[in-house]
Amino acid sequence: MKIKEGEQIPESEFFYLDSSGPQKIKSSDLFKNQKAIIIGVPGAFTKVCSVKHLPGYVKNFEAAKQKGITKIICISVNDPNVMKAWGENQKVEGKIFMAADPYCKFTKLIGAEIDRTDRGLGVRSARYTMLVENNEVKVIKEEEDTGTCEISAAENFIKDI
Repeated sequence: MKIKEGEQIPESEFFYLDSSGPQKIKSSDLFKNQKAIIIGVPGAFTKVCSVKHLPGYVKNFEAAKQKGITKIICISVNDPNVMKAWGENQKVEGKIFMAADPYCKFTKLIGAEIDRTDRGLGVRSARYTMLVENNEVKVIKEEEDTGTCEISAAENFIKDI
């Protein structure tokens, strides 16, 4: 991963879907005055993402709040319709902000892109979890293999922050 602890989150845009349709939000606005956890996942509805990574943060939402977390954001290289549907499927409402990075811009800016073209998936995100305070990266935990979710898992990450 290119971005390092102590660096600022790069300026980028995310998309999300609300009742009025697709919306854009700048990264600087999303993280301003927040103590946020970012969970970066390879893809919505994929096995490890849907069984462990995202559900772990839904389940441990209160534990994160007790550590002063004000926002949890799930970022994936998917479109906002897919992210909204996945969030509904995972019952994240009120707990996790589902941010789409459909053009892989943010993911590439932080150096988290992985090429899964050989698997028919195109360019995706590595699996990681970050602690970001007011746009500054405080902690990064990146998995060596996207098929595992250990150091980036909620129960391990939240315990260590």
